[in-house]
Parts: sequence; structure tokens; C-alpha cells
Amino acid sequence: MIALPSPRGEISEHLLCALTQPVHALLAAHASSPPDPLSDEDLHLALYLCYELHYRGLPGVADEWEWEPSLLALRRQLEACFESALHAGVPRPALPASPEEMDLALRAVGEADDSPSLSRHLERQATLEHVLEFVAHRSAYQLKEADPHSWALPRLHGPPKAALVQIQADEYGNGVADRMHASLFADTMRALGLDARYGTYVDRLPGATLATVNLMSLFGLHRRWRGAIVGHLALFETQSAVPNRRYANALRRLGYDERATAFFDEHVMADAIHESIATVDLAGGLARQQPELTRDILFGAAALVELNGRLARHILTAWERGATSLRAALPAQPAAA
Repeated sequence: MIALPSPRGEISEHLLCALTQPVHALLAAHASSPPDPLSDEDLHLALYLCYELHYRGLPGVADEWEWEPSLLALRRQLEACFESALHAGVPRPALPASPEEMDLALRAVGEADDSPSLSRHLERQATLEHVLEFVAHRSAYQLKEADPHSWALPRLHGPPKAALVQIQADEYGNGVADRMHASLFADTMRALGLDARYGTYVDRLPGATLATVNLMSLFGLHRRWRGAIVGHLALFETQSAVPNRRYANALRRLGYDERATAFFDEHVMADAIHESIATVDLAGGLARQQPELTRDILFGAAALVELNGRLARHILTAWERGATSLRAALPAQPAAA
């Protein structure tokens, strides 16, 4: 991240003020539950910053903050608020008749999604400004694509672990740095004239966007949520191929070539292959191996649907009003040559 973002409320201000100083015990801060904990700006910026200490760190912030007990105590308060809202707001999917039917249960979760289709809007009618905003939203995750799900690797064993390794190897370019999906997304950003440096647009991203990334970090960083992060990834892979084809079509409609579309084209092919591995071998394998995690696997998938749906509605509602879906509009970019 090239610079720390601006605070969005009492908790993020308290945290940012502390992080710019040498490591010390944070003064106790009461993270009261906001009206909408699934998209609150202050809560999700603070939680995003806490989690970022476990990824690439924060500029000017000492690495020792990562495991400072008082910071972890604050993070736990934020997580408790987030988790409580997830339990209250995410519908509980029906359990499969047997672990062998986990793939069918996951597909049912996806089919029950009644959110508006952001990918269809982008493919058919989005302006260049809309596409650029969409890419900025996605940068919060795609520039570290696969990393949140990789936290699950040491928590699995046997066939489910082998299935996850197979998926993640593709995500990381099978050992070729330029083919890593995060690298391909950075190439897309550069082709569109956007700043591809890690964390550039965090200040512009609304709480609803940060929440979708925080969900993955929450599930990935806690062993007790290993079933949920598996379910999240399984449905993520299942729902990926068609939207990515539409995103690529949107860019082609606007005059962009393969430099901009390569990331999305790659996902059309890769995720079609990953779908069966993720639902049958990974999620299904984990359910067969540890049946007590079946409910969590489906909860992770349902939470993905809920938060992605909320974000899609936020973005499309803003565009229907003629407003930016970001906290601040992006600088104007030239059209494709």
C-alpha cells in the first residue's frame, strides 16, 4: 500500500493514529455496533487495516503491530460485530442429504441468488467510467488474488488439501510470476490507464467493497472458519466463468484488446476447470472427511452471495442515479485507441 487511507470514523481514526507511532498498548476503544455492520465505512476500514498487517503490511507501520495483543483485542471486537451481523443477515442454506451431494447444495446456494447482475450490465451497457470503477472495486481483492484462501492450506489435510493446492497453483501462475492472476489483473489495470500499485484505491472504496475482502480474511485467518473459507472459494469458482466472459466482452465492446481482457479471458478457462475440483474434491471432500463442517461450508458460500449481492446493488444504484459508486470519482481516463 503506497499510503495510509484517511479515517472514516472514531475507530479507524483511533487505529490509524496508533499505527503511525512505535508499537505500544492501544488504549481500549469500544467498537459499538453501527446501524449496518455489513457495510459500515468505519468498521470495515479499521478491520481491513488490521487484516492488511497479515498480508503485505502498511506503509510506515512497524511489522511488530501484527501481533500486538491490544490491537488483536480491538480486531476481535470488530470481528465480533461483523460476525454477529453475518449470522443475522445471511440465510442458512439447506443441508445436503449426504456429503456426496455437497456440489448440488453449493449450486443451489448460487441459484437462489436474486441479486441484480452486475456482469450483465457491464457487458451490455456500461460506460467506460463504469468499467473503470468496477475494476477499481475489484482491485482490493484481485491484486492479492488467492491469498485469503491460501490461509486454509495448513488447516486441511488429505484429498481436500490436494484439491486446494491444485486450484491455488493455477491462481499463482503455476510458478510463472507473469501468469499469476494478481499480475494479470495488474496488467489489465495498466491497460485501462489505472494505477496498478497495491492498495492505491483503498481510500476510494466504500465499506461494502471492503466488507467482501474482509469476509475472506475473517474466514481464512481463523481455523474455526476453515469450512467457511472452503465454501466461499468453492462457490466463488462456480460463479466465476460466465461473469468473467461478460467482463471481457464489455472491454472488447469499448474497444480494448487482449492486453485488457487477458485476466478475464484466463478466468473463463481456468475457473471452468476449477469448478468441479472446488465443489466435488475440495468442498465435497472436506464434508466427507469432516461432516461437522458441512454447515460452515454452506454458510461461507451464502455469505459470499449476500455480500457480493449487497455490493452489486450499491454499485448499480449509484450508476442509476448518475453518481459514482466509489467514495470519490476516479480521474478521467482516455478511451481505448
